[in-house]
Amino acid sequence: MIPRETTRLVAEGGLDFHTPSLADFFPDAILFAGTPFEFNRVQLVRLIVVVGCLAITYAIASRAKIVPGRIQSIFELFMGFIRDNAIEPVLGKSKGRRFAPMLYTLFFLVLSMNLAGVTPGLNLAGTSVIGMPLMLALWTFATYVICGMKQHGVLGYIKHETMPPGVPKPVYFLLVPIEFLQLALVRWFSLTIRLLANMVAGHMMLVVFISLTQALLLSGSLLMIASPFAGVFALGIYGFEVFVALLQAFIFTILASVYINMATSESH
Repeated sequence: MIPRETTRLVAEGGLDFHTPSLADFFPDAILFAGTPFEFNRVQLVRLIVVVGCLAITYAIASRAKIVPGRIQSIFELFMGFIRDNAIEPVLGKSKGRRFAPMLYTLFFLVLSMNLAGVTPGLNLAGTSVIGMPLMLALWTFATYVICGMKQHGVLGYIKHETMPPGVPKPVYFLLVPIEFLQLALVRWFSLTIRLLANMVAGHMMLVVFISLTQALLLSGSLLMIASPFAGVFALGIYGFEVFVALLQAFIFTILASVYINMATSESH
């Protein structure tokens, strides 16, 4: 994908190389420009991903069999992996079943939004603009805070999170503000930035090498010889981005499990 608004570098020998910029993540409006309901390419990608996820899960669920077919087997393989590595080891079986629908939804939604960045025709991750990562992080934040308060009460939950037992009392003067800041801000903010930064960086790297390959190939000079090497790098980064998409979806899900478990546990 060649970005709409880019910085152009024209070197000797006719190399016309378009570098990516943050303008990729803020495209022109498709509908309702200049209003709070502005709809652009980022929202379009997200809408396509959400509709695709709903259609695929409905099709799998409506045709589910005791002896699964190929697509159902792949879907169940992912669910089993998340259950066995991100839900039950952290929350246990009882709490794991309680929060499994939310955590499965988080994993598949983050994964699908991430993979949009390497999907031909979409070429932009739905999580590469802050709105989606922030919404998912705040959903996680609201879940563990509400569940923690239900279990411990409002004041009991704040004490549970900010005053771990076994600490000398004078240390609480320093520890309580730090722990409260972590509870109120750091957890959901770190979830947001971790996911966002990885998707932005991946998009930038992929566009750089795809654009460079094209520029070298069309340079009309001896630089054409280097185009296969740039293409190999582009393919390598493409594969790496698929891995990062999976990894970030897994990390987001397991951290959500950890935060929920911390909020609902009887002791620190």
